[in-house]
Amino acid sequence: MHDGQYVFTQMMNMIPWRRFQTCVDRYQGDYKVHQFRCVDYFRVMLFAQLTYRESLREVVSCLRAVPQKLYHLGIHSTVSRNNLSNATQHRDWRIFADFAQVLMEQTHLLYQNDDNPVKIKAPVFALDSSTIDLCLSLFPWSPFRKTKAAIKLHTLLNLQGNIPDFILISDGKMHDVNVLDHLFFIAGAYYTMDRGYLDFKRLYKIHQAKAFFMIRAKRNTKLTRRYSNKVDKTTGVQCDQLVFLTQANSLETYPEPLRRIRFYDATRNKRLVFLTNNMTLPAATIAALYKSRWRVELFFKWFKQHLRIKVFYGISENAVKSQIGIAVCTYLLVTILKKELKLPQSIYQILQILSLIQFEKKTIFPAFDDKNYKNKKNNNPNQLTLFKL
Repeated sequence: MHDGQYVFTQMMNMIPWRRFQTCVDRYQGDYKVHQFRCVDYFRVMLFAQLTYRESLREVVSCLRAVPQKLYHLGIHSTVSRNNLSNATQHRDWRIFADFAQVLMEQTHLLYQNDDNPVKIKAPVFALDSSTIDLCLSLFPWSPFRKTKAAIKLHTLLNLQGNIPDFILISDGKMHDVNVLDHLFFIAGAYYTMDRGYLDFKRLYKIHQAKAFFMIRAKRNTKLTRRYSNKVDKTTGVQCDQLVFLTQANSLETYPEPLRRIRFYDATRNKRLVFLTNNMTLPAATIAALYKSRWRVELFFKWFKQHLRIKVFYGISENAVKSQIGIAVCTYLLVTILKKELKLPQSIYQILQILSLIQFEKKTIFPAFDDKNYKNKKNNNPNQLTLFKL
């Protein structure tokens, strides 16, 4: 007797499938494909991410155990290891990368009223990259060192909800600063970066876009001081200066003044020097903005630990990039679920619960009700009490 939809089906109903089909048509993903189209492959790979499957063989074994349920899950093609392997090799990874961008836009609309860490009325972004190590003999298409391969996950994280705003997957040799050429900067927004992104020609483009950057200065950065602002050293700020670049090449690429702030971090006993083009915010707020950059580091740590991007289902470039793109879609789908249902649990707790209830027929929200996890006290036990308190 049919008494509702499966939890997996309810989650799939949250996906804008028309936008997904637009991405498929853009790269002709279903051209000459009669079985196991992109939509079926995407559903199966989402299932693999949500249930922590480590290989294609595991995915096929799990789904073949419930063949009568596949139609109701939206999977209308035969799930076999051969179909999955071929799809992993030939379904263009750009389809899933573009659709991840669609989900990012949808997620930002849900989290646009959330506060950022510094609670300023402007978007705050943190930019960084993370390296995923690979075996050079299995992944020769992505060389990194003489004896190892790797890919880089460049991420621009919106700190309102910790939602990725931009993700670029590159080989391990791509320098971090080159990702600035792929970004569109929002006027009035704040971008925090580590000193690996210190390139004054590219930073000047951010300044011309009327956006603000906060970046660590390198030791060999040569500056000349023009003016010093008064500072409250009890906040950790040691100096707040208006400076100009002195090297001819740097001054030519960035002719405008910069603001130099030196901050003492008492918890780590470390002095940090920041450069920014913002001349109005308090120096302590600039330091707090840079400190919030560590959220992107925590995002990478969480992403690697709780989604399947360390063990890959294929060894080709398309297989690896497709799996990472679908993992990003999984993260965004869970964040959408959390916001729309107003769930109090963390993303990690939601993922753990979802991994166990994919084949249950009930509404999603009661599964996250804390009352379900509390044992009810039995006032009339069958067994007599041994001790009376």
